[in-house]
Amino acid sequence: MSMFRLRAVTGSRYLRRFLHGGAANRDHVLEQLGICSGEDQVLEVVGKNKAKLTVNHVGCAIGMLWHFQKEKPQMLRTVEFIKSHPEFLTLRVLAENKIELMDDVMLVDMLYNVLRLNVEPSDSLAQQLVSEAWLRLYRFPMASLSKFAVCLSDQHLQHSPPMGQITDILNQKLSSIDDARILTTLMVSVSSLVSPHLRDKLINKADHLLDTMDPSHYNNPRRMVQFLRNIKYSYRPLLEKCNHILLRNVPHLNAENISIIMGLYQSIQFNNCDFCLAAKQRLMELVDSSADPFSFTKLFVALGPMAGEDTKERLESTALLLAEDFNAHQALAVAETLEEIQCRNLNLIQKIASVVHKNLHVYKPMEIARITQALILLHYQSPELFTKLRNILVQFLLNSVYPYEVTMLTRVLSMLPSPRLDEGVVSRVEAVLPQCNLNDLNTFAMAVAKWVRNDPSYRHSTPSKYVRLLQTLNRCGHERLRKADRLDLMLEELKYMSGEWFEEMLLEETMVTLQRLEDQISWTNVPEMALFLTRTNHLCTPLMDRIASVAMENINKIHYSATYATLLPFAVLNYDPPGVDELFDICIQRVIPHISSFDPHLLVLLAYALAVADCFPEDLVREIFNVNFLAKLDSQLETLPDALNKRIRLRLMELNRAVCLECPESQVPWFHERYCLQLQKKRNGSISPVQQQIHKMLGEVLGGINCARVALLTTYFYTVDFECVLDRHHQAVAYSEQSQLQISEDGKVRWGSDSVGKDRSEVPPGAQR
Repeated sequence: MSMFRLRAVTGSRYLRRFLHGGAANRDHVLEQLGICSGEDQVLEVVGKNKAKLTVNHVGCAIGMLWHFQKEKPQMLRTVEFIKSHPEFLTLRVLAENKIELMDDVMLVDMLYNVLRLNVEPSDSLAQQLVSEAWLRLYRFPMASLSKFAVCLSDQHLQHSPPMGQITDILNQKLSSIDDARILTTLMVSVSSLVSPHLRDKLINKADHLLDTMDPSHYNNPRRMVQFLRNIKYSYRPLLEKCNHILLRNVPHLNAENISIIMGLYQSIQFNNCDFCLAAKQRLMELVDSSADPFSFTKLFVALGPMAGEDTKERLESTALLLAEDFNAHQALAVAETLEEIQCRNLNLIQKIASVVHKNLHVYKPMEIARITQALILLHYQSPELFTKLRNILVQFLLNSVYPYEVTMLTRVLSMLPSPRLDEGVVSRVEAVLPQCNLNDLNTFAMAVAKWVRNDPSYRHSTPSKYVRLLQTLNRCGHERLRKADRLDLMLEELKYMSGEWFEEMLLEETMVTLQRLEDQISWTNVPEMALFLTRTNHLCTPLMDRIASVAMENINKIHYSATYATLLPFAVLNYDPPGVDELFDICIQRVIPHISSFDPHLLVLLAYALAVADCFPEDLVREIFNVNFLAKLDSQLETLPDALNKRIRLRLMELNRAVCLECPESQVPWFHERYCLQLQKKRNGSISPVQQQIHKMLGEVLGGINCARVALLTTYFYTVDFECVLDRHHQAVAYSEQSQLQISEDGKVRWGSDSVGKDRSEVPPGAQR
């Protein structure tokens, strides 16, 4: 039995490196380690042989300790037991004393393993290992270099001098790397330091290795997606190739892996219908086996937002049973998912909040901000908990020196009710404003606006602290725009900009800055520029002309899915330059060969944008209005967030209506009658105050309030803002006093109680509407 265990465990590379001698060179300590089946036995061997332990024994023992841990499920790991064991302390002391005797591979493995066993980066062993590794950096084999890069990232040293040197080595030796695991590990580690030139080289190399690697190694494409996320570069060809491999591996993925991949996709705004549907099916298969807090949390985070109502109720019931067993970070993940799915299970929310309350001391600043935001949006009521959260937020904010952290803490703090603003908070915010990007400045502006509205003293005077903050915000915003010299960075900062402060204070100068940088508009950033103009609803003809020119010259370089964003401002901003027809034609030609590769929801949005511009490509209409496509669209809509789901359904109805009216020859049926009736009932015929006022004025002009009607529906459910009927003498005809909008059982719109049986299209003889 002992010999069997020895042969089994020597499969570990930690023993293979040392058990290579003959009988004359037998190492009894290594043999004893070789028959160990658990960490307690390894530590026992260490305790019995303290005086005999060589550098090889120490390296082997620590390697085995981590090897046994990583083979276990997360919830069964005993890292804290090992870390506090006296024999592990012995190993740490011996390791520190023998660093100079370690070869390069052992040195990096030692650092990697002790960090995995939760030795603090500030511990003298970890620091000595990093220092020695730095000295040997340029002679490391690439496998050890990639592992050392991971160690530096684990210690938050992504911007350190050693990481800079690793980036340089990667740049020099890139052509010699043929292992996708080594390359992708390095890509993720150095992502914060890569130049655009190195970025492109890495992407090309990664693309090549994807074709030669074993497709079952799904972590390689997953790391490539992570790299693109880190550098905020949505390079579609590589994303799609990675997605193709990941999609093939979905049947073998667990909930944690699916959750990680979907989180990466979401953060890089990459939607893929096939992956979402496959992931949903796989997650549904895992529901019954995910009964412990760790695996259930991963499942809940991934499946919850995609699940139907029955599955959501089942997941919430399981969460309620497990709630008391969740740790602090599991409770945070569940709370955020509950907020995302708009949960109204008060008992579950209460239990999760209770776990959070017990663990407030565990959370870091950003985690406190996230949990506070989730509980606010869940409408959780607990003055005691929110008072504690506010105090913790303020304390973290006063001590923080990171602009992104101060921004997040301030934004969440402004969501909490507070009678007055702390002077310390104002001072901290003012101190970081000059370091903030435009998006952060916009966040602060929205926070100040909330404080102004909630401060009773503001009604009677203009407190200088708000004025001072707003003045600093304005100055910093204008300075950042004036100093901007890279368009891509500017577009990244502008991606989520919105609100009154931006529109009133910065929008005009932003347009001036973008025009100053318009020579940098290229095929890579045309879609982002077009989206910004659409989102701000701001017509800037020089920028639009430049977008059109670049798009037409480089249409084959622009990814076919980006044609939607490129065309959108020309469709919705009512700008019709001389070359716009050519732009639409070449974009349509770019799309048609790839029409079956589009995600269903994106194809609907593209077709709608084209319809707004009075373009109805026959191939596109035929693709969308067929049973197979609509069935796939329905399946995809079930996986999308509620707001996006509703938007796509509305756009499909509007597209269906436009095709029926503008292209009767296509013979597309009108199949949204019931949808429109339901939509009308939800809206409940509501009329805005402005409409009421205009209705009254029309009544005065036409001779009575009953001579005009407001918010009527036509066939195909267009809304007519106002209507009057004139007789043959052009005099207003009064409607019946009881005349109201009516929708009959068959869906037809009637004039009113005196016109039952008459279609709305009818008018009195000789009159016109």
